[in-house]
Amino acid sequence: MLRRPTPTIWCRVRSIKSAEPTRRIISTISRTSGRRRIPATLPAVSFLKAAAYQDGHPGYSDPIDEQTFVVTTINHLMGLPQWNHTAVIIAYDDSDGWYDHVMGPIAHQSNTPDDALFGGTNCGVASGSSFQGRCGFGPRMPLLVISPWARQNYVAHTPIDQSSILRFIEDNWHLGYLGNQSSDIEAGSLGVLFDYSKDGPRARRLILNPVTGNPY
Repeated sequence: MLRRPTPTIWCRVRSIKSAEPTRRIISTISRTSGRRRIPATLPAVSFLKAAAYQDGHPGYSDPIDEQTFVVTTINHLMGLPQWNHTAVIIAYDDSDGWYDHVMGPIAHQSNTPDDALFGGTNCGVASGSSFQGRCGFGPRMPLLVISPWARQNYVAHTPIDQSSILRFIEDNWHLGYLGNQSSDIEAGSLGVLFDYSKDGPRARRLILNPVTGNPY
């Protein structure tokens, strides 16, 4: 009998300890004997990547398999005492044409043949001190924040990308940026997705059916 691969700690799950500037980010999920288990002591930041058959990639996964993984994971987190201090950020590394038909804006001039966007033919001319091959943003993709501290019924219009998650971590702990033209320096802030006001409404737990996606 073939066994499906287990998830790896790599991407997508994060949490926040409190609404104060010194809030910690906490979360992790481990898998033992086919059952998810949360350790008593959680790290500050964890990255969780689904197994291939549940990562939503065309060809070997689909949105329903992905839904099962995401909903099962978040349902489990919502059942923990730590949920009141937790935030989950769901992000994607590519869209494969499922989400957007509009090309993203050109962010940096680039004229190398290795540029993945235009092959170096239509992306301007980079200055001598600029890194090549970073012409622009790719297709728009979902980025979701699920947390008691998330703004409710809110869609942000601030340009953000994967490096915005890194910047959120850097800003949270005052770590400074990577530098040397790294994208986190100019990444949009995820702060607009949260409501840290002490009197603000807190989002309630919402437990979903992993198969149908409907509330229980």
